[in-house]
Amino acid sequence: MVYLLYDIIVWLIALFLVPCYLIRGVIQGKVRRGLRERLGFFEPERFNYDTSRQVFWIHAVSVGETRAAIPLIKALRKNHPDAVLVLSNVTETGHEIARGIQVVDECLFFPLDASWVVQRVVQRVRPDQVIIVETELWPNFIRTCHRFGIPVHLVNGRISDRSFPRYLRFKKLLQPLLGLLNSFCMQSQTDADRVEQLGAPLDKIVVTGNIKFDMESSLPADVSNEQLRQEFHVPETCRVLVAGSTHSGEEELVITVYQQLRKRFDDLLLILVPRHPERCDQVAEWLTDARLQWQRRSQLADQPLACGQVLLVDTIGEMLKFYQLAQVIFVGGSLVPVGGHNVLEASLLKKPVLFGPYMHNFREIAAMIEQAQGGGRIEDSDALRRELERLLDDPQACLSMGEKGSVLLQKNSGATLQTLHHVLRLKP
Repeated sequence: MVYLLYDIIVWLIALFLVPCYLIRGVIQGKVRRGLRERLGFFEPERFNYDTSRQVFWIHAVSVGETRAAIPLIKALRKNHPDAVLVLSNVTETGHEIARGIQVVDECLFFPLDASWVVQRVVQRVRPDQVIIVETELWPNFIRTCHRFGIPVHLVNGRISDRSFPRYLRFKKLLQPLLGLLNSFCMQSQTDADRVEQLGAPLDKIVVTGNIKFDMESSLPADVSNEQLRQEFHVPETCRVLVAGSTHSGEEELVITVYQQLRKRFDDLLLILVPRHPERCDQVAEWLTDARLQWQRRSQLADQPLACGQVLLVDTIGEMLKFYQLAQVIFVGGSLVPVGGHNVLEASLLKKPVLFGPYMHNFREIAAMIEQAQGGGRIEDSDALRRELERLLDDPQACLSMGEKGSVLLQKNSGATLQTLHHVLRLKP
């Protein structure tokens, strides 16, 4: 009865959201992709792979989870070179990142969690194992996989400070669902304790660490800063400040800080990367109102940028390139109560990284990078300006902070292999 009610609610929500989804696409002048896939309809030739090949279905909801899953996906490919790797996402931006991962065989949008849709998709994909990155618990999907005898593993699992109290309120509903999963590979002991309190069987829980520490740079080994500057038309004379993964309420602050910094550093250029590219029109208005000269990444002409300008990034998949160019990086979602984004991408490239007070989705990583002095937490935009001034005035401090972040990554690597070993040795 509970799941019948859940099915009805899912369809009622879909009947409301699908028209909104299409209308928003028309308003934004975009074709909303993946609707047919989300409802379980595929071209006849999809998934016609050799039935003798083992199939792994990896699910990563959005950009952050998809990027985090890359080391695990590559390790799966290395250990199972003949397997079919299927990667699903919920968001369009996550789907774009997924399509750029060469070792993946199939990318699809995750199905609507209605019983007949999920059953249809599972029967088409025919996975031997399902790997869910972080904490994406879709009841009908998990129940369908269990009914078909398909093991489901939660990897890089975490239960945030904000989510835990909400989950506890639904413990009676969650406990039987969690019992259907085959393993819980959690990031930390805190996450392991929390998922146990929610009803996950203790013998299925293991702490494997955070696979985000196993990130690999997607940049070619021989790419140089000079080549990247030529690609993005950034003059050699400009120092670069990158504000990545920013959200509403942050861009205005970053723009104001940049205007203040330009009074002292006339060779500074800002690369501004909103988390959601569809927000770039609004950000462009703020840049114009601030009387800043700016260019969109998608319309970058052969004419070079100039120091004092802004490159507004309305594309995805190039974040590490921008980070490589940076003298200092600010990672957004942290000056507003979003919960932060992955600051380790900056450390991967040995860059100093700053972030705001709202890092509850990355609480342990933020604490570790602060302790290692590989990055700094700032409380507001004034503190951001002061810390940026300090770092821009002291290139050696930038190098030292970036190096310490890189050392932190190296010391905490290995979670991918632990996760992979634990998942692959388990049987249904």
